Amino acid sequence: MPETFHFIAGLPRSGSTLFSAILKQNPLFHADISSPVLGLVDGILSQTSAGSEMAPLVTEQKKISIIKGLFDNYYNDVDKPVVFDTNRGWTAKLSLINTLFPQSKVICLARNVAWVLDSMERQLRKSPLENTKLFGNGQQRATVYTRVEAMAGQNGLVGFAWHALRDGCYSEFANNMLIIDYDLLVRKPSAVMEAVYQFLGIPLFEHDFQNVMFDSPAFDQNLGIDGLHRVHKEVKPMPRDTVLPPELFEKYNNMTFWRDLKSSKAFTLVPSR
Repeated sequence: MPETFHFIAGLPRSGSTLFSAILKQNPLFHADISSPVLGLVDGILSQTSAGSEMAPLVTEQKKISIIKGLFDNYYNDVDKPVVFDTNRGWTAKLSLINTLFPQSKVICLARNVAWVLDSMERQLRKSPLENTKLFGNGQQRATVYTRVEAMAGQNGLVGFAWHALRDGCYSEFANNMLIIDYDLLVRKPSAVMEAVYQFLGIPLFEHDFQNVMFDSPAFDQNLGIDGLHRVHKEVKPMPRDTVLPPELFEKYNNMTFWRDLKSSKAFTLVPSR
């Protein structure tokens, strides 16, 4: 049974899968792609909160016990003492995390939003014979403009994650957050991981950044996007030109608020200017 839970959140296409793959090299750690745990927790809360028929029967302490039991049972087949649960919504739930696991940390991967959208569009174009589940209807997937608008919307894949990240950054529990900029992770992985271990209060482990392995073909196939969670073997920058139209790229190019946080207690690892 795991002894400690930490959390991974942040923006999509920003290195969370790569980060999990690096963590998994440590025999003490379990990390993976997004789990259903947060959705299950929300289901419990909806059934036991005010307005529910069963709410009077479930005390606050009982809720805590039930939710902690959910974590224990979901990960009862994991024989590692430290588990990192991944979901982009965790940064909007810092008060809940603090109530359940006060010593837990939330590590967030972030990236220039224009390049996040570029990366998603690039992945979509690799599966031209699939209608991915990421879009609700044909109108949303019709052109690069409608696809980007759908993903960047407030409830879209990227827009929701961006708002949830801001939510956490300005909460009273932001000091439990560490934000890792993708550009720094791929340029200086050793320095980043040293800072991560310091943030977690765990002795440093020597990772191999030349042999990072991870893939989740069944999950990606179900989404209709091949290779969405496939990690390159070597951690390094891979410069390229954007596939987005210039005006679309420019629209989302200045949303890296974590690189200049002034009123937040969150810790950030960003490239030097």
